[in-house]
Amino acid sequence: MNEEAISELILNAFEARTKSYCPYSGYAVGAALLTESGQVFMGCNVENSSYGATICAERCAALKAVSEGERSFKAIAIVGAPRDAKEVSDYAYPCGICRQFLSEFGGSDMTVIVAKSIDDRKVFSLGELLPEAFSSESMK
Repeated sequence: MNEEAISELILNAFEARTKSYCPYSGYAVGAALLTESGQVFMGCNVENSSYGATICAERCAALKAVSEGERSFKAIAIVGAPRDAKEVSDYAYPCGICRQFLSEFGGSDMTVIVAKSIDDRKVFSLGELLPEAFSSESMK
């Protein structure tokens, strides 16, 4: 991915973060998912008083993409911080469930970007964050 595409994805993740519903943790997360077809789907975390019903920003974006017929993911950018923070001071990495969920549609070469700002970011492959992912191929 080129620098411009990465920056645009990070900006979309920051925008998605503003829509977070996080009354319990107070931690707002935004994600922007780029599909192989070039479409971008944004998602935010949506908490629930029954914590198991909470959905992460990454899966929110992925579910939107899949529900629109997308089945091949290229990259995702993720930002997170306390809801009222003026700046993002830490990287927000995807949880294990999100890593596994993304691997269903992205594979080990999918790009994962965690960012504090457009310029302060880390870029990984999903395979680096989830080695030996459980998949339909590993079940054979």
